[in-house]
Amino acid sequence: MSKVAVVYWTGTGNTEAMANAVVEGINEAGGEAELIFSDDFNASMMDDFDAIAFGCPAMGDEVLEEASFEPMFEECEEKLEGRKIAIFGSYEWNNGEWMVDWEKRCKDAGANLAYDPLPAYDNPDDEALDKCRELGKALA
Repeated sequence: MSKVAVVYWTGTGNTEAMANAVVEGINEAGGEAELIFSDDFNASMMDDFDAIAFGCPAMGDEVLEEASFEPMFEECEEKLEGRKIAIFGSYEWNNGEWMVDWEKRCKDAGANLAYDPLPAYDNPDDEALDKCRELGKALA
């Protein structure tokens, strides 16, 4: 059984809804999911998991949330090489460029993306939540 961390930050609840759907997918596939707010996760915890889903909405000028999520992810970035991960989050403006930039960071760090980066516009609809469940299954 795969043990998967679902590490997220949310401001409006949209990315949290996505994180919950990722957890559902992991559980449906027989994995063991642990939902963790970004304030409560750090790089030293990464070895406790077989895979990690990182979720963060686009903030400001199409960047990751800067006070909690970005510092945590930057610390984890050093340990992404060869690690099975996925990234997801919501956005409400522009074209989702933050996800393209985030994917590049992950690939440059040598991460193994188990599912295509998953952006959802605004409040995730049923289709986006179904994709979140698929993402969870891919990690499990």
